[in-house]
Amino acid sequence: MAILWLNLVVVYLASYFSRHIAKPVRNGAGQLWMKPNQWLTALVMATFVLIAGLRNNIGDTFFYMYSYRLSDFTWAEVKADKDIGFGILQMILKSFTGNPQWLIFITALVTNVLIVYVLYKYSKLFELSIYIFITSGLFIVSMNGVRQFLASAIVFAATKFLFEGKWKRYFLVVGFASLFHGSALILIPIYFIVRRRAWTTSTIVLLAASVILIIGYGVISNAIFSAIADTHYSEYQNFQEGGANIIRVAVSAVPLIFAYLGRHKLREIFPYGDYVVNMSLLNFVVMAVATQNWIFARFTIYFGLYNVILMSWVVSLFAKKQQKLVYYAIIGFYFIYFYYENVVTLDIIYKSDFFKF
Repeated sequence: MAILWLNLVVVYLASYFSRHIAKPVRNGAGQLWMKPNQWLTALVMATFVLIAGLRNNIGDTFFYMYSYRLSDFTWAEVKADKDIGFGILQMILKSFTGNPQWLIFITALVTNVLIVYVLYKYSKLFELSIYIFITSGLFIVSMNGVRQFLASAIVFAATKFLFEGKWKRYFLVVGFASLFHGSALILIPIYFIVRRRAWTTSTIVLLAASVILIIGYGVISNAIFSAIADTHYSEYQNFQEGGANIIRVAVSAVPLIFAYLGRHKLREIFPYGDYVVNMSLLNFVVMAVATQNWIFARFTIYFGLYNVILMSWVVSLFAKKQQKLVYYAIIGFYFIYFYYENVVTLDIIYKSDFFKF
């Protein structure tokens, strides 16, 4: 964990100072925006890429590396792969090198650069978003669900199209991302759900749906798994690792509670706040359902990044004299959660052939 603690310190300080030497610019909505320093933002990107890209363990990293060494990635194998885009990526890389570290590095490069760029563009407090990206567990998850997080980062890069209602461009990006993980296609119907005002009837419907799904999980899950029985996701039916930790559900609800209490001010200061809230609400709903079966938490990979953006705006919802206290409370709260989740519960150990701690 030493390298992960060092990563947290370096990227937080770099992003913190990048905001404090920021330049005022006008954003797409015509509002004055403090644009973080680009060089320090690049340092944040580089740090994430190096830490994630030079690992050789965590989650399914070992299996990706093992598979890369084992396979020749012929066209026949690639076409038979359930996610052809990822197969093509590996085929191209294998034509240059048999070292699987390059696969891990390239996926980490694309994933982290895209994520940090969107956070840089839409976060109110850039360093808070970077801090929460790590301490909420998403950075470590990105080193576990490699293909799905790569697909998520690609779609996340199209946030501009989601916010501005450019659905054709958004769907094209989603289609491209689905070549790396087919589950990305769920974001096509999601587009129509989140492109509406938050805290309306649709919000109540979503929350009610989550309660129904939890109560009737036994019946509904059988119907879902029957529907996907002939797809490559049918293997999830036999997934038996219990449900998501209730603490994770509670953590996902925190930004939503503040966003509801300060909903009127959020609309004033953040034109796209309703869409971010709706994405965060979906993240909470899916996580709540995941208390019945952990596999459903996989879909929070597509929504959790909007929780990170939303949390960076929470401080501004409070009165000026309270903002510093709220800021440090968030820092402390997520630090405790990060320690509990990754040291006490998961006992994460980082290994690399390049970093020795």
